[in-house]
Amino acid sequence: MSTQTICIASPALAQANNGNWQTARRWAHCLGTRYKVDIASDWRDDAPPDLLVALHARRSAAPLARFCAAYPGRPSVLVLTGTDLYRDIRSDADAQASLELASALVLLQPAGLTELPAPLRAKARVIYQSAPTLLPAARPAAPRHHDIIMVGHLREEKDPRTFMQAAARVKAPGARLLHIGGVLDPALGEAASATAAAAPGRYEWLGPLPHAETRQRLKHAHAMAICSRMEGGANVIIEAVTSGVPVLASDISGNRGMLGDDYLGYFPLGDARALAALVDKSINDPAWYAALRQQCAVRAKLFTPEAEQAALLDLVDNLLQTN
Repeated sequence: MSTQTICIASPALAQANNGNWQTARRWAHCLGTRYKVDIASDWRDDAPPDLLVALHARRSAAPLARFCAAYPGRPSVLVLTGTDLYRDIRSDADAQASLELASALVLLQPAGLTELPAPLRAKARVIYQSAPTLLPAARPAAPRHHDIIMVGHLREEKDPRTFMQAAARVKAPGARLLHIGGVLDPALGEAASATAAAAPGRYEWLGPLPHAETRQRLKHAHAMAICSRMEGGANVIIEAVTSGVPVLASDISGNRGMLGDDYLGYFPLGDARALAALVDKSINDPAWYAALRQQCAVRAKLFTPEAEQAALLDLVDNLLQTN
């Protein structure tokens, strides 16, 4: 193992159990085979790393700026999230400064490249996230329930209201809409509780669950729904398709970058009626559902841990060797 050190500056640590934390944890594992890696909200003055990985252009702007000022000769990597690409870099000065300062930019799906200022695209590369493949769960020919799972904390960017509203519009018998995630917006928590009370047996809010339990729930689902307004490259999509579970996705750039432009399972952003129609179709039209699963199986080949680790080590090795 190299004696060189890396700090992954993440605005979310283990207790958050969100996408940023999952990326930080997984990347620490990938890089830890070759380097000494630390995850923290900021790097330590008494032990400055040889390379800094900053997750989130706005929220990790301070540690990135401080590192580049203190050690201008050392490389840095900025990982761009959905709120970075599709909101913050357009208007937030700290996020814009982060783009300029970082030695390299990492996007989690290729559609985001067009969101970057043209002069900065040359230092950007796409590294798909990954998840271990799970054998698809055995499904009975005539299951009692068809569980559609949404995974994501209750906040506006994830648009959980569309998922809640779809529950009242789904017609297929046996369809259950299950939401896993903690409350970040109290109003959305109240809406989830109200929806569960109004649609018993059709909508259930399970609250936050440990990652391993969430993955098992997802593995046994009929489909996964992602309603997000913006995504940098949702890891939950990867966890679904690498478990043989097809995705019903809001038609946004970040989801297209993950699933492809020809994917059959898109619905217009915020359109609960269209999402409900896709849920019904996935249950009532076996041929369409099989086609959706086949499309996801093809995409799953992009999301292997081996490919993610190789791409990440290639980037970091080259940055450290040239400094």
